[in-house]
Amino acid sequence: MNRWGKGLLIAALVGVVAMAFRVSWNALKDVATATGADETAATLYPFVVDGLMALALVATLVLTGDARRFALRVLAAYTLASLVLNYVHGLVPELHDKGVDWGRLADWDPANWALVLLATSLPVGSIYFGSDLVAKVLHHRPIEHPVTTPNQDQSAETYANRSTADLGVSTPAPITPPPAPAELEAAPVVSLVKSTDRVPAGVVAAESTRPRRATGRIPDAARSSRPTRTADQLLTEARSATADWSDRELTAEGIRRAVRTSPAKARVLRETLRAEREQSAGPGEVAA
Repeated sequence: MNRWGKGLLIAALVGVVAMAFRVSWNALKDVATATGADETAATLYPFVVDGLMALALVATLVLTGDARRFALRVLAAYTLASLVLNYVHGLVPELHDKGVDWGRLADWDPANWALVLLATSLPVGSIYFGSDLVAKVLHHRPIEHPVTTPNQDQSAETYANRSTADLGVSTPAPITPPPAPAELEAAPVVSLVKSTDRVPAGVVAAESTRPRRATGRIPDAARSSRPTRTADQLLTEARSATADWSDRELTAEGIRRAVRTSPAKARVLRETLRAEREQSAGPGEVAA
């Protein structure tokens, strides 16, 4: 409902309540006069009864819990009391002409006593209950609810529907017997005597079938800058390097360091150079 419709509804309610108060005001004023109230008190008496009803109604809309139930009880009690007094005013025509005796609201004494007690106790009750309701309203703290957007409500509802739709009838899973244990293989017999068989020297190791990993191209910086030399070149370099060496200095280690070659080639060069020196020294000794 829009604001205009709400305003119209509240205006209509105020109009109905005002007209009902005016009707009840006449009856309550006559009852107050019959119980001994003066003109001013009789005029204010309807506001005491029906006014507390309006206050209790507002407190019912504001309060919650036990306080709200208390306001509803006060509203119901004063509504019933106003109804009884209006009913008595309709039954006793003398109240309209102000010809009734002071303090007589009914011919039967017990009923008269009860009605007079009810009419005179309503102002005192209005003071007590009205003060209590106002105190409860002033000390009331409304409960703050988290603000939810329509998208959140829709997502929560969708999640709930999805969760309930995914639920299926739970059926017990079939019980399967555990598999039988497999037979263990017999342990191999290990000989405690160390074998003395030796592999023959001519036996070649079995060629591995595992493919070799590709090492890639060797960078130029890692390669040797010196070209590979032939046996004759190594022998020529060894001759020039050891020309002034004595036989004692002609060793494989010295040749290896001088010509920068491997120990095996250095030993070959040493034997070759010694043989050449023996051959060159042989004819000289014969001629001498």
